[in-house]
Amino acid sequence: MRRDGVFVALVACTLATLAHHIHNAEFLDTYPNMPKWLSPELVYLAWLGATTVGIGGYLLMRAGARVSGACALLAYAAYAVDGLLHYLGASAAEHTPTMNGTIVLEAATGVLLALAVIHRMVTR
Repeated sequence: MRRDGVFVALVACTLATLAHHIHNAEFLDTYPNMPKWLSPELVYLAWLGATTVGIGGYLLMRAGARVSGACALLAYAAYAVDGLLHYLGASAAEHTPTMNGTIVLEAATGVLLALAVIHRMVTR
């Protein structure tokens, strides 16, 4: 069986974004400087919408729509990396270790996914 780095990176990114979004939704009131209008339901909905784009991108890529699939996957990867925007509202010191861990893990797996997609596009 052939190894699929994009698939592995997508699974890692999906799990990391899920962990971050669950933590964010369940402890929304403790995250510093979050918008008052944001609710746990919207956090979960954001994860579902973004992940749908990522999975859809992978399926498009597998079906032969390489460029469209790659664009969707890269958008999902960028969504994961933009978790770092938490640090525009408050420093890392103002976040708990768990908050920082889920934010950094999400961003790192987003970078990993982007690199896997770029590698796939360049080598095939």
